[in-house]
Amino acid sequence: MGQLDGKTALITGGTSGIGLASAQRLAAEGATVFVTGRDQAKLDAAAAGGLVAIRGDVSDPADLDRVFAAIAERGNGLDVLFTNAGGGGFATLEDTTWEHYEQTFHRNVAGTIFTVQKALPLLNQGAAIVLAGSTAAAGGTPAFGMYAASKAAVRSFGRTWAAELVGRGIRVNTIVPGPTETPGLAGLAADPSQVQAVFKSLSENVPMNRLGRPEEIAAAVLFLASGQSSFMTGAELYVDGGERQV
Repeated sequence: MGQLDGKTALITGGTSGIGLASAQRLAAEGATVFVTGRDQAKLDAAAAGGLVAIRGDVSDPADLDRVFAAIAERGNGLDVLFTNAGGGGFATLEDTTWEHYEQTFHRNVAGTIFTVQKALPLLNQGAAIVLAGSTAAAGGTPAFGMYAASKAAVRSFGRTWAAELVGRGIRVNTIVPGPTETPGLAGLAADPSQVQAVFKSLSENVPMNRLGRPEEIAAAVLFLASGQSSFMTGAELYVDGGERQV
């Protein structure tokens, strides 16, 4: 018996990194897992691995409508929602453009807001929503302010939505990964030759002296998605190797 037998889950941005590891972990616990992404080759690979893959961009309302229509057609509602899709890049205050602001907030904030909003009619009693936070929101990393602010907004919404949805028995919690070895983190490097240098620099700020692994974050996502966290809502769960704790 898996922890999520008979449950239905949706993970946005679920075709690589933390999203894919989480999808695979939830599926291993018995859930039917829908994943979204923008890269067709990654979607095909996810589908070959037993996930239900739907091409979609969370910053596009029409794509979100298609995703939730597909879930609704299955007829079992939705028990777990992990709003993992998002990302960001570096820009100092001086160098920030309107385009950089708009792109970051559309993906991380608007994408999260409207994913959760459009999921509401499908969420079953006792459903679990897991929002993707970041340790960046609790720090002041130079040139990373736009991303950090977007994740701080997500954290704030998590508190509000937990209060708004508690009457339906829906729990809302925020997972806060530390630096994790994913393609998204590698993408912060200016070019591929600098990836290992970026990883080394980031790991030096982690008391455990290493980066996280996607499967470690996925284990915490499973905890928040399952009945193991039944008395948690509105909370942040840090999985950061002590980066913001020590």
